[in-house]
Amino acid sequence: MTFRRLILLAAAAFAAAPAMAEPARDPEIEALIGKMTLEEKAGQLNMVSFVPMHETKFDPITKGLKDGTVGSLFNVHGFETARELQKRALDSRLKIPLILALDVVHGYRVIFPTPLAQAASFDIEAIRRSEDIASREAAADGVNLLLTPMLDVSRDARWGRVVEGPGESSYLASRIAEARVKGVDGDGGHSFAKSCVKHFGANGAVEGGRDYTAQDISERGLRETYLPPFRAAADAGTQCMMSAFNAPDGAPTVINRRLLTDVLRGEWGFKGVVTSDFKAIHETVTHGVAEDDRSAAKLAFTAGADLDMESRAFVEHLPLLVRESEIEPAALDEAVRRVLTLKKSLGLFKDPMRGLTAAPQAALKPEHLAASQDLAEKSFVLLKNKDRALPFAPDVNDVALIGPLGDAPADTLGPWAGRGEPSETVTLRMGLEKRLGEGKVTFTPGGTAAASREEEIEAAVETARRADVVVLALGEKFDQSGEGASRAELGLPGDQMALASAVLALGKPTVVVVFAGRPLALTELAEKAPAVLYAWQPGTMGGAALAAVLMGDVSPSGRLPMTMPRALGQVPIHHDQRITGRPYDPTDPYTSGYRDQSPEPLYPFGHGLAYTDFAYGAPTIARPTLRRGEDQTVTVRVTNVGKRPGVAVPQLYVRPLSARVARPARELRGFARVELAPGETREVALKLKPEDLATGRPAPVSRSLPAAWRS
Repeated sequence: MTFRRLILLAAAAFAAAPAMAEPARDPEIEALIGKMTLEEKAGQLNMVSFVPMHETKFDPITKGLKDGTVGSLFNVHGFETARELQKRALDSRLKIPLILALDVVHGYRVIFPTPLAQAASFDIEAIRRSEDIASREAAADGVNLLLTPMLDVSRDARWGRVVEGPGESSYLASRIAEARVKGVDGDGGHSFAKSCVKHFGANGAVEGGRDYTAQDISERGLRETYLPPFRAAADAGTQCMMSAFNAPDGAPTVINRRLLTDVLRGEWGFKGVVTSDFKAIHETVTHGVAEDDRSAAKLAFTAGADLDMESRAFVEHLPLLVRESEIEPAALDEAVRRVLTLKKSLGLFKDPMRGLTAAPQAALKPEHLAASQDLAEKSFVLLKNKDRALPFAPDVNDVALIGPLGDAPADTLGPWAGRGEPSETVTLRMGLEKRLGEGKVTFTPGGTAAASREEEIEAAVETARRADVVVLALGEKFDQSGEGASRAELGLPGDQMALASAVLALGKPTVVVVFAGRPLALTELAEKAPAVLYAWQPGTMGGAALAAVLMGDVSPSGRLPMTMPRALGQVPIHHDQRITGRPYDPTDPYTSGYRDQSPEPLYPFGHGLAYTDFAYGAPTIARPTLRRGEDQTVTVRVTNVGKRPGVAVPQLYVRPLSARVARPARELRGFARVELAPGETREVALKLKPEDLATGRPAPVSRSLPAAWRS
């Protein structure tokens, strides 16, 4: 890796956004607030779950809609259901329409690769487009608030929810945050739905990889690692933030005034709605922080929460808290004002049936399917390709597809699959059969993802023995990642490694395709297999995308958004660990390493191969000195020195030579995707801003310290 020295002279403070003048109040909203009872005001702050099964399920909701004590619903989908719910809300005294929310994590009808897989694409525009499509599809089916994107930076692959997030890099996460918010909120021209960013705080800083836990995080750690993606989302215009479950400094985020009010509203100038997560207000009682739901309601509301998701603490206790002068009436009005402003921005006051006035749009539009396949192709990471095992020759005639994930539609979609249908999903088997033609693919699962009998492994070996090439489809089922899906081990589940070892022992040309929602520890597999392609959970068109990559129609271009560990004991592991005074030296035991294992990852953040090779020239820096207010340009020449077209992904990393505080040895601060024909050279310019070199401080500012950096 080539470095160039850059001196940062200015000790410039990057302060909080300057206070903005309060916008003029909306007369329509003020008139509504003036007519409301305390119970109706609390009702606007009450979001409850709706799980439609049959008509009687409407009955408990109908009373709340009629008396104005339910203002928002989530887990709502379906054109007719949405229309009926809005009609019932319009029968209330004040006729205030509903927010109808749903977790739309990586697609609505057409499912895209999981968010962690999308991060591997390093293609910001493709990610924005995926959210634009999801928002359009959801809005056409009645959903007007998408509980997405999830922006939790995480370095612990044991945590199941890494599948929903942007990976380990705060910089990459921030770039993705802006794209996702603009995609959902209508940067592409629509405005039927809005984003609700989650989980504000440090939800990804889990302890032991387990959900709903939290490390004790320093102020610097919060500001440098976990908060920047949320700041990027706020700057991109999101109007809704969901608070995290955990308690990064001892106070659960939903009652953490420092985060919800001082930082989010005070420093960042956020004017939108803050919602709790599911029952999070009530769970502060279980935390041992609040005595009861009344106490929890007061703590959460005064901390800065506007919407109570499913705890029903606000609707039951806020009116009395106001009457007993424990909460100011003006504060309640302000929270209601924010919720009504969100509803108005959705166009609901002008037309409560907006997006629902005609028959729902046809599902599975060809252009949406094409976008899903494109993003899947860009997300695959070629980890290893010994002796050019991939791509397969165009005249391959006999492919053995082995493994429990080879024809698994639900597992191809992944968790949080919206209204995606497994029956409409292209599996790897289907993709290969369509690409190669009838009779050229033989599928033998070799057992399930959880277990394989001896005879099942033997049958798989026999299938492989007769084939020209073998594809091993291994990994996790869809429910082995996601919320509530933490894992204490990171190897292949069940007996899959035994199946792989038996097939690989044949010495046949073999490619392993790994389906997973997280980076797995695959050291043994990587040593034995000639080629390993990480497919993540690629969505509706996953099988078609995989067939295109395996056959060489498309060169893989994904890069790891999370470090892949060599062993479980390394976790949490990430590329931007702070420099220690005793960095690892294999010849010195008294340095930062292990006695039984290399501390180096199996594959580092940013790793990914292509079907060609690239040569990088020495980077050049436009100006050796960077002053306050100036951007820097780092330029590098990239050449395709191979024989096939491909996409290079140059990545800009910086590290300090001296900085007054310990900084990571390398931090991502820029990247690009560059398509190159064989022999083609292009010059790539990457921007570096002063704030890219700033450090978080335990105060409402970030500061770039006098330092020498190299990039």
